Amino acid sequence: MKNWTVLVVEDDHWLAQQFQRILEKAGLSVILARNAHDAIDIIDETPIDVIVLDILLTGSTAFALLHELQSYGDTGNIPVILCTNLSDELSIKDLRPYGVDLIMDKTKMKPSDLITAVSGVLG
Repeated sequence: MKNWTVLVVEDDHWLAQQFQRILEKAGLSVILARNAHDAIDIIDETPIDVIVLDILLTGSTAFALLHELQSYGDTGNIPVILCTNLSDELSIKDLRPYGVDLIMDKTKMKPSDLITAVSGVLG
């Protein structure tokens, strides 16, 4: 697998570390952000290939980050995978215009599902 850089935006420290461990074991570079503001700072400094994003973040929600990303040509093209407990309440059709390629349910996903999802959106 190519050395892609994944930004994991997750305020649950334990879960963020689990995602990082899983993705790094698959050969991916991983950067963690605890909130949307930190994610924007990271994206401004580092080329990101895909974002794994929780919806309910401390501070602002993921929707604020999605709006911010779509307001710039270079960041609007970064694929986003939502990992959330709210997957049943969200529509991929409604979120695709915001760069969301996939919605995953945190309560049902297995570690291998995250690798499959990242590999799938990166081609």
